Amino acid sequence: METKVNQKLFEGQSIYVGIDCHKKNWTVSILGEEYEHKTMVQNADAEMLAAYLKRNFPGAQYQAVYEAGFNGFEPCRKLRGNGINCFVIHAADVPTSHKEKIQKLDAVDSRKLARSLRSKEFNPIDIPEKKLESDRALVRQRFRLMKDLTRTKNRVRSILFQFGVQVPEKFTATQTRSWSRNYMKWIEDLPIDDESLKQTISNYLHIGQTQREELLKVNRQVKMMSQSEAYKKNFDLLISIPGVGVITSMMFLVQIGDMRRFKDLDNLCNYIGLVPSMHGSGDRLQTGKMVHRGRKELKILLIEAAWEAVRLDPVMMATFHRLILRMNKFKAIIRISRKMISRMRKILIMQTPYQLGVN
Repeated sequence: METKVNQKLFEGQSIYVGIDCHKKNWTVSILGEEYEHKTMVQNADAEMLAAYLKRNFPGAQYQAVYEAGFNGFEPCRKLRGNGINCFVIHAADVPTSHKEKIQKLDAVDSRKLARSLRSKEFNPIDIPEKKLESDRALVRQRFRLMKDLTRTKNRVRSILFQFGVQVPEKFTATQTRSWSRNYMKWIEDLPIDDESLKQTISNYLHIGQTQREELLKVNRQVKMMSQSEAYKKNFDLLISIPGVGVITSMMFLVQIGDMRRFKDLDNLCNYIGLVPSMHGSGDRLQTGKMVHRGRKELKILLIEAAWEAVRLDPVMMATFHRLILRMNKFKAIIRISRKMISRMRKILIMQTPYQLGVN
């Protein structure tokens, strides 16, 4: 005879769920306040997990966490939609023992996540709205297309070098990088006898031209997005800063989202990844290269914008010249990049355009 389960049996209790995500299945560890229920493997299905928790722990408060990765934020949204308070954590923020590092298994990872959630030992990642995440995908696509096009150009130069074809001095590095009309005509008219080599170069040129057309199309789409109601006001504020263009502005806006979630400049720079690694012991403090966290494409664009700023803005130019008296120019430009981020943060918070020459 079946008995009806008391729907308030676990009322007031919290159930903590650590999820190690894979494409087809999840390894799930379920903990209570003082005990471990079980570790299991299930299909990668948020509704299935929610049903299991509600069936076995009726009335409880459910909390779940998984590491940010290939599956994005959709599992989190679905779990929240099914009544589970879900979080996403950066993999580097999960407290890990030496034993867990050398015995890395799915079950170990899921239990580690569940324990971290129960002890509240981490700061979760902000979950963007689905529309913002979609806009990020378009702007990031532009960056990836640019990388693909650069690879194709490098392959053409490499194969010319491989077969001893010298590029005339009249074609500067800028022309070969941008594939100027004269440079392209020179490549097409090369007197190559070998048919296979001729076809190889022709194929690379065709691929590059297709990639360039796609890049121009995405550039137009990003520019159109910048004029939409969601972005136009903040976009106009950002491009008032010397050195900040369309792509940098849009990458910053879609990546940062709501500026109010960053309590200060240091918090924002840590999120972007424009901070040095540090090691201190006793009276010694060593600073190293920039940390690997943050979106690489956003860091690159901000550094490129900083180089433009020191050329266009008198205040940035003067600051840069003071900095290079005591450090190399590459470290100095990182300081300029942080200063630019400070400007971008300030004008978005104050909602006032930048005034040229203001420190």
